[in-house]
Amino acid sequence: MKNNETQNENRKYKYIVYIQFEESKKAYTFGSDIPYKEQDMVVVETVRGKELGKVCSDSIHFDAKKVKGTLKPVLRLATEYDLIQKNENDEKAKKAMKVCHQCIENLELDMHLISGEYTLDRSKVIFTYVSDDRVDFRQLLKDLAGQLHCRIELRQVGPRNKAKMVGGLGNCGMETCCSRFLTDFEAISINMAKNQLLALNIQKLSGQCGKLMCCLRYENDEYTKLREGLPKINSQITFEDTRYRITSMNVLQRQAKLENKEEVRFVSFDELWPDRKNKNEKAKKLPKQ
Repeated sequence: MKNNETQNENRKYKYIVYIQFEESKKAYTFGSDIPYKEQDMVVVETVRGKELGKVCSDSIHFDAKKVKGTLKPVLRLATEYDLIQKNENDEKAKKAMKVCHQCIENLELDMHLISGEYTLDRSKVIFTYVSDDRVDFRQLLKDLAGQLHCRIELRQVGPRNKAKMVGGLGNCGMETCCSRFLTDFEAISINMAKNQLLALNIQKLSGQCGKLMCCLRYENDEYTKLREGLPKINSQITFEDTRYRITSMNVLQRQAKLENKEEVRFVSFDELWPDRKNKNEKAKKLPKQ
């Protein structure tokens, strides 16, 4: 058995096939010796077992540069029976979820069940849950196996993955980025909020997952460029022979708020730092190499 697995891992396929699964917008890479067309429904071998997926673009010829690690195989085109079985599995998974919920309550486990799904051949049911702490689910596995009569896999995910699976609306009024188009989560730090000179109100800066909003990263690089060479907030400067403190800045409008005991002024960056303006204009005139 191990020899066969090693051969499958080491073999090279004629084509690369990009496939999406129902619960994810991320495209996964598989190998095949025959080409497939976009929208084809196929049966594939994954680390979880046999699953039904949709080809999201026409197959391309194998290119080792476009492959990371080993490729799992596309087994075949899905048949009408596979599609019927997938629908039956979805209904069966709903009943399995109720069983799992009841077992969790009986054992008084601190875990929140999110989803349940069967592999295509029903050899395994996979339950996804969220928990703040590690859960001893040995007895739960025994109880579930006794009632569902198949292999059980319990998969713990973090709050960001939960938000992606559940979906919802963000503070902007649009569908959350994680459920709409994000395929991977990048690290978000409070320094990104500081870089945009936002008020550090964690509740307002957090998404449905309770973590810092992913959108803080989108404009971080641009704000970094806009703030290059600018002094820090609360810096002391002299403008028109008067001493002021910079209490805030709007880098998009290129305006700073200056304060002292006598007055408050809003002054443009060009007035405050004309040398910086000239430097930027010279940089724009330089020919691109």
